[in-house]
Amino acid sequence: MCSSLLLNDEQKVDEAVERRRFLGLTAAAAALGLTATVAGCGTLGGDGGDVTLRLVAADYDLTGGTTTKKYWDDLVAAFQAGHPGIKVQVQIESWDDVDRKVAEMVKAGQAPDVAQIGAYADYAAAGQLYSADELLTIPVQANFVPALAEAGQHERTQYGLPFVASTRPLFYNADLFDKAGVEPPTTWDELAEAARKLKEDGVRTPFALPLGPEEAQAESLMWLLAAGGGWTDESDRYAIDSEANVETFTWLKDELVGQGLTGPIAPGKLNRKAAFAAFARGEVGMLNGHPSLVQEAAKQGVKVGQAPLPGVDGPAKATMGVADWIMGFKQNGHRKEIGTFLDFVFSDENVLKFAGDNDLLPVTVTASTRMESDAEHAGLREFLKALPTAQLPPVGKTSWAKVSETIKGGIGKAVTPAGRPDDVLGTIARTATAAEAAE
Repeated sequence: MCSSLLLNDEQKVDEAVERRRFLGLTAAAAALGLTATVAGCGTLGGDGGDVTLRLVAADYDLTGGTTTKKYWDDLVAAFQAGHPGIKVQVQIESWDDVDRKVAEMVKAGQAPDVAQIGAYADYAAAGQLYSADELLTIPVQANFVPALAEAGQHERTQYGLPFVASTRPLFYNADLFDKAGVEPPTTWDELAEAARKLKEDGVRTPFALPLGPEEAQAESLMWLLAAGGGWTDESDRYAIDSEANVETFTWLKDELVGQGLTGPIAPGKLNRKAAFAAFARGEVGMLNGHPSLVQEAAKQGVKVGQAPLPGVDGPAKATMGVADWIMGFKQNGHRKEIGTFLDFVFSDENVLKFAGDNDLLPVTVTASTRMESDAEHAGLREFLKALPTAQLPPVGKTSWAKVSETIKGGIGKAVTPAGRPDDVLGTIARTATAAEAAE
């Protein structure tokens, strides 16, 4: 029966894709219980002839080393050994440059075959990407964590394939908590009370609130989700100045920032990198954490505690997820070969290797299950627990890039002494409306 999927005639692609979409419903219903007969089918169309794929990927090595390059070199060597008709050339670029360089390549008519970068929506909207249905075998596509697969959709079709992910629980300095006699908070009131006790005990920054331009859109979203709000509503329309969002920033302004509980640097000028560095030095009592911070803090002797993010009257109603993306470009016409390669990329061994080496989360159900039971990754279990229900920023919107930059540049004003949360959020909302209308 596999032969029914191995269509050699490229003119039959559309028919095969529709068939795969139908079968995909069966795959999802089976909850990954597909038989070896289906899983054994090759990527739609099978391996091609002598083809060289170009891959541009982001560098995740925070120390300036070559671990990302080694990962891809090893993966490509293993792939090519099993697929002699397909070669893969890898180009690694820093996160500062990779999105811009790929955009320049695409604009110059020299798109890579595969790009592993931070955003996909603009390319999907321009019709430049293959959809997941066109690339992946059914078991691979059905294996993505559902929240991540949904975030990879543009106009209800998945183009962005999640590469790695993270969620954000509450981190606290366990030694500072013990010294101040406080317990991990489960509500915002408890968080404020714990911060007050830490301040009284001489902690420089009881709660670090990085609303500076580096990643304010993500820090803000964690608080909004905790209170039932968010950047968009249930219909995926922008809801930036909703009542829930205004109430959230009013609470932050009055109960944390206004009480002097967020440290000597104004939140609007504090970036995530600086906040994380201060936590790793033992100067911060609490912050909304990231997987990569666990080991860094431990190296400097900080005992890190983790807890679910607090919410208004209990644990947060939802937590934020973040994903980086990998995608296949149409320009060079290597659909079959790209699909074969990406099926290999998303094997459990490869997904677990990259995620584990970089203190990030795997993006597939089976790899997540394996990591959760592995004692070596016990420090990531709180993150893994939150991933299935995590909500991501609206990365499928082409307007999000403009809106995100506006949030980064202005949201910190909402918690200044003279700031009015309703005015600040209203201004950003008007920008979002205009950006959406301009699509």
